[in-house]
Amino acid sequence: MSFDPQSQLHGKIAVITGGLGAIGYATATRLAALGATCVLLHRSGNDGAARAAALPSDSGQHHGAIRADIVDTPSLQAAAAEVKAAHGRCDILVNSAGHTQPIAAGDLDALTDELIDDLLRANFRGVFATIRAFAPMLKATGDGLVVNISSIAGFTGVGSNLAYVAAKAGLDVVGDALAKALAPAVRVVSVSPGAVESGFVPGRGAEFANKMASTTPLGRIGKPDDVAATVEALATTLRFVTGTRIVVDGGRHL
Repeated sequence: MSFDPQSQLHGKIAVITGGLGAIGYATATRLAALGATCVLLHRSGNDGAARAAALPSDSGQHHGAIRADIVDTPSLQAAAAEVKAAHGRCDILVNSAGHTQPIAAGDLDALTDELIDDLLRANFRGVFATIRAFAPMLKATGDGLVVNISSIAGFTGVGSNLAYVAAKAGLDVVGDALAKALAPAVRVVSVSPGAVESGFVPGRGAEFANKMASTTPLGRIGKPDDVAATVEALATTLRFVTGTRIVVDGGRHL
């Protein structure tokens, strides 16, 4: 296996969960521009095929979209089978699906058992289940890449709520374990943003973004493309990286 840097991704198949979300779609756009064929996994929405068709396709890629829910393992297995039937392989898996809601860390009663279970299912179990479903194809390439979109919440302990913090911390640690277990055929890396311009956290608008920007060393919050650029680098130039996290937060964690 070679970890030599590369500048193009022609012939590569990239599967992106949460592919219609801000970070997922920005990542697909970057990978597609380098020649990868992208498959967008999404849970809802009727514009998946249209948005896939709008991705860059200068080298004749046939991008697609598949409806799948990361908390429903049979739907993930069906999606993996569909990718294998259509493309024969999966080289890159980007896990950017999940959801959350803001609850103050001190409001213990608001973080109910049901909500904890829901958030852990969506932000931890579902990511693991996705990796499990696509692992055979990733290993078969001999040069697979899994990128888990995590969060600085996983190591700062500060996030939208404590269950989300726990899910991201667990994801980072299990990602490291998988990097060892799946080596050398598959690399596994966490990419950890801080606040990002998107609608991911309900109820957080311009006032929240401005507050975060004012206390971030680089003077702004992240853009989806900041995260996507890091995934692109892992697929191209940062090819001797596995079993770690890359923090993309403008210094927010400091």
